[in-house]
Amino acid sequence: MHPHRCAGTGSGCNKPLSNSQTIKQIGLELGFQQVGITDAHLDPQHRFYKQWIERNYHGEMSYMERNLEKRLYPAELVPGTLSVICVRLDYLVPEEQDLMVLLEQKPRAYLSRYALGRDYHKLMRKRLQKYAERITEICGDTGYRVFTDSAPVLEKALAVKAGIGWQGKHSNILHREHGSWFFLGEIFTDLQLEIDSPQDDHCGRCRSCIDICPTAAIVEPYVVDARRCISYLTIEHHSEIPLEFRAAIGNRIYGCDDCQLVCPWNRFAQYSREADFQPRHGLDNISLMDCYAWSEADFMRRMEGSAIRRIGHQRWLRNIVIALGNADHDPHVIAVLRRDYSAHTAYVQHHIDWAIEQQENKAP
Repeated sequence: MHPHRCAGTGSGCNKPLSNSQTIKQIGLELGFQQVGITDAHLDPQHRFYKQWIERNYHGEMSYMERNLEKRLYPAELVPGTLSVICVRLDYLVPEEQDLMVLLEQKPRAYLSRYALGRDYHKLMRKRLQKYAERITEICGDTGYRVFTDSAPVLEKALAVKAGIGWQGKHSNILHREHGSWFFLGEIFTDLQLEIDSPQDDHCGRCRSCIDICPTAAIVEPYVVDARRCISYLTIEHHSEIPLEFRAAIGNRIYGCDDCQLVCPWNRFAQYSREADFQPRHGLDNISLMDCYAWSEADFMRRMEGSAIRRIGHQRWLRNIVIALGNADHDPHVIAVLRRDYSAHTAYVQHHIDWAIEQQENKAP
């Protein structure tokens, strides 16, 4: 917790309830599209989360089974927390072509749309810190910490409680008027603020996200087995990609948006006003061979300030090689993979062997 505390009696600010609307307005003025407030109790999530971990649905993300008490009890993570301020920041940008069409263009690379621009962690963290500082200006010194997809925080559960949206069957947070193309961030504070009410679930009988998932990762409504999820496999998974999922990955080299692309509520999504989320280096429509040609130095330089950089050049190559194996037969692809074979690590070579075999099997 930030070392400063709010002046006044009790464990929080002595005039918090009257400031809740003012605090929300500050968030909107700083560029967040929505602000919601909830308490620090996540009791309904305890059983679900523990069961999810017990089923090993988190795969290699071992950090998700650590600090369990801090995840389920926010006040254990940040002592003194009484309220959590949740924010929404839209990231969708206009596209030159239909994204479902791009997924069918096998020589092109598909990257999850959230990662095309600047790393949102940096933008969100800086803005949340400014937001927290503004709050102290109207309520005196307060205890707080800011988070965005960091630390053991169940941000989706908190966002639901704060009324940001409901958790869809694909596990993403949905808003009736804005869809799901947005980031979440939180401020844990020792202010006792007036809390918001959750939104109702509006997924109804819709199964679009479940049916479209290339690897059947949504094993039941609202439950995702990360071990099958292409976003997990191409980003979080450090080991070799299991054979059973390689063909389904298609041309997706970083993440997967299929469940969002088919969600009816995303018809109402609004474009982001953030210049930092505009695509960099042509990543919104780039060829697989162009991506493959990047040296490690090229990758590190071009991905500076990008969320993609954290997977490293080896996983980047692994993902591209799989996509090349899924592309239509191309003698040039086979020739290039063979030419560069000895220059790669055994880790990448394993996937090249598979890709060449797939290419040769499709020869006329």
